[in-house]
Amino acid sequence: MNSEHVRSITLGSVEVLRVIEWQGPFLPAHQLVPGFGAERWEENAGWLAPQHWVPESGLAAAALQTWVLRSGGRTVLVDTSVGNGRERPETPAFHQWQGDFLGRLAAAGVRPEDVDVVVNTHLHADHVGWNTTESDGEWVPTFPNAQYLLHAADDFHLGPGNSYGGGREAELIYQDSIEPVDRSGQLARWEGEHRIDENLVLESAPGHTPGSSVLRLESGGERAVFVGDLMHSPAQIIAPSCNSCWCVDPAQAAASRHRILERAAARRELVVPAHFGGAGALEVRRAPGGGFAIERWAAAFA
Repeated sequence: MNSEHVRSITLGSVEVLRVIEWQGPFLPAHQLVPGFGAERWEENAGWLAPQHWVPESGLAAAALQTWVLRSGGRTVLVDTSVGNGRERPETPAFHQWQGDFLGRLAAAGVRPEDVDVVVNTHLHADHVGWNTTESDGEWVPTFPNAQYLLHAADDFHLGPGNSYGGGREAELIYQDSIEPVDRSGQLARWEGEHRIDENLVLESAPGHTPGSSVLRLESGGERAVFVGDLMHSPAQIIAPSCNSCWCVDPAQAAASRHRILERAAARRELVVPAHFGGAGALEVRRAPGGGFAIERWAAAFA
């Protein structure tokens, strides 16, 4: 299934659909990945521009998207983008966002009632927003039949258990995108590792947030790993020690990134970040000096 906003491939018995809500220039590159100096963006302009970096403006490019997995007769969503009409005063790009997320899902053949599992790779605004929609002045679960999966560490550290460790914005995110799902009995907190079905396993990868996670897919000899915000830019593949500006524990984030990329290179896993534009997913290989290089982009998603 390929359309303007929906791309798909099949890995083993699992259909993977990429549903793009928005993509384009987003944030100054030096701000997004502070450790990747201006000269390195210039040195790598030949492959970073224009899909991941815009030299004229110095802005990094990104995408807001979700990944739909049809696995074992069930429909699984990986992250739910920003959500419409949210109070996000500390993040102007997301404040009172209005997008067509549900329309894009419908174009992929997915109705809200069809979704069986929602994976929130971590508790940031652009990964949990469409967990809920507004009805009669209240936030209610968007996907009435789904189990929502959230790592217990994020639930604690960014929720009321730790007095909303991310400040006022974390409180707003929790109140409009997590609490309504918890009240409905649809929220499941997990730790360590959580198997969804015979093809899909969630695994902790902390650092970006305390409960950041990745979702591994293995079916019919084919493999992928959905890494959330483990990386915001392909620059972090060739420089895996460089964190994004939002990583709360830089050392742990870098360690998780190295570990996940090392395994992806060894096992030829398709690496699927949350925000890459262009083809959106790629295979990596080891490179001299302890870093990694891009083996190939997933042309089917471009």
